[in-house]
Amino acid sequence: MSKEIEFQFKSPSDSPGYLLGQLTTLWQRKQKKVLDPLDLTQTQFVFLAAVGWLSKKQEFVTQIDIANQSNADRMMVSKVLRTLEEKRFLTRKEHSTDTRAKVIKLTDDGSIVLQKALTAIENADLDFFSNLKNNLTLFNQNMTLLIEQNKNQ
Repeated sequence: MSKEIEFQFKSPSDSPGYLLGQLTTLWQRKQKKVLDPLDLTQTQFVFLAAVGWLSKKQEFVTQIDIANQSNADRMMVSKVLRTLEEKRFLTRKEHSTDTRAKVIKLTDDGSIVLQKALTAIENADLDFFSNLKNNLTLFNQNMTLLIEQNKNQ
């Protein structure tokens, strides 16, 4: 007879990892629904948004900057940026002083699609998290805390 499996949590609703996984799946489904008409994946949107955000703050945006901003793997960033370049949403050019780096810039089409995506995603997020009402700020603070505690692991 096989040994009975022991769980630390009494039920799935007591497991933060299980709940986070469920929530993430539902949230990603909503994101996909609003990004599909724009021919963007959620990851492509995140990297476009990183380029847009970083471009407001610094003259040159590199793949490393995008990876750091989004807590993403550098090789994945490179691959997704190539796809976005093929879609003509951004350009990748040699850096003027660092020959190993590429400077990433949004094209006009990239700026247009990013603005449409930002509006759609922000509205979808407001709708998705609307039941939190006054607790949204605390929820965001807790997520930020967890990100900071775990991003270098």
